[in-house]
Amino acid sequence: MVVTSSWYLTLAAILFSMGAVGLLTRRNPLIMIMCIELMLNAVNIALVSFGRVHALTAFAGEHGGQIFTLMVLAVAAAEAAIGLSLLLVIWRR
Repeated sequence: MVVTSSWYLTLAAILFSMGAVGLLTRRNPLIMIMCIELMLNAVNIALVSFGRVHALTAFAGEHGGQIFTLMVLAVAAAEAAIGLSLLLVIWRR
């Protein structure tokens, strides 16, 4: 069995829709932040999959998907830190 990019894109779509449904249905801010993280990880899977397909078709030095994934991870880490700090401030009051 060969795992192609369509498998990764299907997994990314399932994870993204799970995160979107969780974000729209939950009212707890911590759960909402976790759902946003799940959606960002789904985007990361899709970016790496597209980057791998593009690297195989173009030339071996292309790492665009991985670079974008690192940027998304940095934004996700900053978002989680700011969100958790806001929750702490709200909880203390």
